[in-house]
Amino acid sequence: MGVLGLPVVPGEEHLNGAIAGAVAGLRDTGRLFHGFKWSLGTSSNYSVVLQRDPMRILLTASGNDKRLLNDRDFVVVDAQGKSLVADGHGKPSAETGLHLLLAELPETGSVLHTHSVWGTLLTDRFGEVGFTLEQFEMLKGLEGITTHDIHKQVEVFANDQDIARLATRVRQRLGAPTKPLTHGFLIERHGLYTWGKDLHAARRHIEIFEFLFEVLGRKLQSG
Repeated sequence: MGVLGLPVVPGEEHLNGAIAGAVAGLRDTGRLFHGFKWSLGTSSNYSVVLQRDPMRILLTASGNDKRLLNDRDFVVVDAQGKSLVADGHGKPSAETGLHLLLAELPETGSVLHTHSVWGTLLTDRFGEVGFTLEQFEMLKGLEGITTHDIHKQVEVFANDQDIARLATRVRQRLGAPTKPLTHGFLIERHGLYTWGKDLHAARRHIEIFEFLFEVLGRKLQSG
């Protein structure tokens, strides 16, 4: 066990500093997202890529209140999703497979998953057809977008308790030869997944998407 209960990977003590920084950042993220009502109850899961060779990901453990995360509410997993830390840190999230899939992207340093009211309502309305965000200045907050004058398709995948099967469908879109999936996606009546080059970028993407989901939702409500 590390200082103050932080997870430690036996034989890989060089990760300790990265683990401490990632835990602090994700605890702050949990408090922030709970305050915005994007991560209520025990919903949501967050991760940070610690290293790539071999793959090591710090991930929130399953079933914890994200507003009250402590240093023991995290695990470190390998490329197969197996926990590498001692007992007492909980088990990896059931959705670890999606974090591992998105971490394969070379530009991914962090993956964040939220459950917001507006995202849930929009997927309930549009289903797997998805919907478009267009002409909004806030779109420029997404990595690589430099103008409001675009049409950003938000893809929606049907909810599936078989995470391996869901991950296969997401993988196909990530690797599509034309218009590959970028920035984030929604799971129907479930929540949002986003990723970024680091935790700050991933948090920014969450904020951009959630802001625009609320804008679109309110616009549809007003007719």
